[in-house]
Amino acid sequence: MTFIAQLQACSHSRLCVGLDPEPAKLPGAWAGDASRIFDFCAAIVDATKDLVCAFKPQIAYFAAHRAEAQLERLIAHVHEVAPGVPVILDAKRGDIGSTAEQYAREAFERYQADAVTLSPFMGFDSVEPYLAYEGKGVILLCRTSNPGGDDWQMQRLADVPGQPRLFEHLAHLAETQWNRNGQLGLVVGATYPAEIARVRELAPTLPLLVPGVGAQGGDAAAVVQAAGRSAPLIVNSSRAVLYAGHGADFAARARAVAEATRASLA
Repeated sequence: MTFIAQLQACSHSRLCVGLDPEPAKLPGAWAGDASRIFDFCAAIVDATKDLVCAFKPQIAYFAAHRAEAQLERLIAHVHEVAPGVPVILDAKRGDIGSTAEQYAREAFERYQADAVTLSPFMGFDSVEPYLAYEGKGVILLCRTSNPGGDDWQMQRLADVPGQPRLFEHLAHLAETQWNRNGQLGLVVGATYPAEIARVRELAPTLPLLVPGVGAQGGDAAAVVQAAGRSAPLIVNSSRAVLYAGHGADFAARARAVAEATRASLA
């Protein structure tokens, strides 16, 4: 199945669990041991796989600890134990030409991810190489949850009719001329529900990946109301689920938080 088809088939959940392992926060005797990253993340996957619409490993948390091989193993594990649950590689790549081709190869051939996050700052030719991978998802940063997003994303474009804000123009491009094969989605932060509603208005058919619910303070009910139901909604929670418990029952506690979060997104 394509990434989009996998999302459309997921009627039981809008929850995505982000896999951002920090060795210092691993439970019990694993604390501080980067060699146990796979064991920790795999336990979270096993405990929550029936509750989610996607998993989202953030590549920096693996690469910083020389754990890329564990990331490959983890994504393979998800595909094995949760077939049909897509893996979104949160890489936020953004480059052009042959470099973008290598990043696309990394995401889709080396790691076997179903989708990848990108920064579209360099324009469509920084996105296009990823679209060569039929059926894979390409999720563009649009209106991010960090305060510094205002520096660029909220600025108006004087050279575009109507002077839309940058994030609005990007949402329009992604919905229309950039979405040649129906592979695109957008990242919109949970901390800005008004902007989620505006992006949904401009891009009614695109999946929205919404980080920021949970530890970052985004309101689940406000996100669901703003996003509507015209296209898939992928609401990510990372730290609140991963570090719900620090003892031997960490996976059970993670599952409990995931269940509650999923219910709040119904």
